[in-house]
Parts: sequence; C-alpha cells; structure tokens
Amino acid sequence: MVEDSVLLAAVSLISAVQQAYFAKQVGNARMKYKIAPPSVTGSPDFERIFRAQQNSIEFYPLFLVVLWTSGLFFNQEVASVFGCVYLFGRHVYFIGYAESTKGRIPGFKIGLAMLFILFILSFLGTANCLIDKYFDINLIKKISKLFP
Repeated sequence: MVEDSVLLAAVSLISAVQQAYFAKQVGNARMKYKIAPPSVTGSPDFERIFRAQQNSIEFYPLFLVVLWTSGLFFNQEVASVFGCVYLFGRHVYFIGYAESTKGRIPGFKIGLAMLFILFILSFLGTANCLIDKYFDINLIKKISKLFP
C-alpha cells in the first residue's frame, strides 16, 4: 500500500523543500533590507517577497489536500504530474512577485489552474469511490470501456 503513494509522497516532500526555500528567501530579505522580526513592513522589495511566501503558505493546505485526494482516489501518476506543474507555477509566482507585483500573475494562473484540475480529479475520484462502494457501480470502469 505504501508503494502506491510514493509519487504523492515525493511531490509532497519537494513541496516542503519549496516552502523552506521561500521561508529562507524571506530571511535573506530581512537581513538585506534590515527588517527585524516581527515587523513585516518596510522596503517594498521586502514586502513583495514576504507576501509571496505568505500567499504560498495560504494555498499550501489546499494543495496538499487536492494532491493526495486526487492521487489516492483518481490516479497517482496524473495527480503527481499536475502537482509538479503546480510547484513550478508556485516557483514562477514567487520569483515574479519578488521582482514586481505584476510579475506574480503568470505563476498565479498556472497554480490556480492546477489546483482546479486537481480539485476536479479529487471530486471525480471520490465520487466514483462512493458510488462504487454504496451502489456497486464503478463509473470510471464503465466509461473506460467506451474507449477501447
């Protein structure tokens, strides 16, 4: 069973490293712009980096829930690929936001699209499991038979 989740675990670990990287960038910006904790205001350059990291933290629980739910109930490989694309989008978002407020938009759009896709996969996979368990109808198998 554990092997069935190895890709999801790998993407989750990569995402944790990414979160640590973002936190480190905030720490570096604090030193560079001389912003002592707990202050979160000062240089606009620092504030953009700080907001990029905070926004990433705000989306992190949602990402983990839809990644694991779609991977466990729909397809681990598909969920892991979309999860990696989400992480790429989050990186583009962070780097872009650190440079300018408008720079965050491309990465944000990528991340939002991946979250939406993972949510849809989560919903479909969970719904299929519930219908299969309680009504003994596996919709995904029935649909896949239509496309030989």
